[in-house]
Amino acid sequence: MNLKVYYEQDANLAQLKGKTLAVLGYGSQGHAHALNLKDSGLNVVVGLRKGSPSWAKARQDGLDALEVREAASEADLVAFLLPDPTQPKVYREDVVPSLKPGKTLLFAHGFNVHYGQIVPPAEVDVVMVAPKGPGSLVRKLYLDGQGVPCLLAIAQDASGRAKETALAYAHALGGTRAGVLETSFKEETETDLFGEQAVLCGGVTELIKAGFDTLVEAGYSPEMAYFECLNELKLIVDLIYQGGIDFMRRSVSDTAKFGDLTRGSRVIDERVRETMKQILREVQDGTFAREWVLENHANRPVYNALLAKEREHSIEQVGEQLRAMMSWLGSSKTPVGAGEGERRGR
Repeated sequence: MNLKVYYEQDANLAQLKGKTLAVLGYGSQGHAHALNLKDSGLNVVVGLRKGSPSWAKARQDGLDALEVREAASEADLVAFLLPDPTQPKVYREDVVPSLKPGKTLLFAHGFNVHYGQIVPPAEVDVVMVAPKGPGSLVRKLYLDGQGVPCLLAIAQDASGRAKETALAYAHALGGTRAGVLETSFKEETETDLFGEQAVLCGGVTELIKAGFDTLVEAGYSPEMAYFECLNELKLIVDLIYQGGIDFMRRSVSDTAKFGDLTRGSRVIDERVRETMKQILREVQDGTFAREWVLENHANRPVYNALLAKEREHSIEQVGEQLRAMMSWLGSSKTPVGAGEGERRGR
């Protein structure tokens, strides 16, 4: 493993004892961070909009809920667990007024710092602790005495103790039980965005739809196309997640394996690989970031139009009908862990 990895013996929770930690946001990741920190014996407040549903939930969970500005003012460490697009405004209006030497700003994704949407003053520490799993898993494994691996990065070390602070925070989350990998804001941000666009979200959804459309246009039933190109994907992904690509190949039939080995590279050919490289260049040079920032400033017209169009694809209607037959799935109206940043830890 190329990245340096830290474990329990490398972290000292005493770095955060006697300090106040403000967690901004109480979504999937925010609630997991706040509760794990509290259960680790640390002083935690949650910064929220008064009267929001999360305000009552945080208080019900035994946490102090404060207005964001008050929470940031009281805190020695401010953790941004808010959606990327809302962070700059909250930073400018509610966090900057109380910034002073010795404070720590902590992020769970590097987007805003890396692309200059948030530019902290030189006298504060700026760190990242990013669990590589959804908040529900971060909380569950902590309660089970385990942990989710985390990424750690340091953007500014004004105090000379930024890494120790970040490691203590990761320890309080349970991350050092599994391992904390040291990276940089640049590497985390660029690999994360590329992975989402080219593989995990953009690549996978387009591959699924292309396979579905190919079968339907050839005269096969939409239901069969759905099962073969979408429904059974979970089986394959679960096998890869459990043991890697080779484990998956050892778990499927020889027929499937031969088709994989001889046809997969024809689908993901050199042209596709070159397109991936172009997507990566757009992440690296800030093209994507500028596009996304401007899209939010314009109230997301392209984003909303594309989402609406995608919902009209026939695979969604067919899927809704077929999933109604699968009682074990439960309701599909509200995704598990729904909310901005659930996958990444934002």
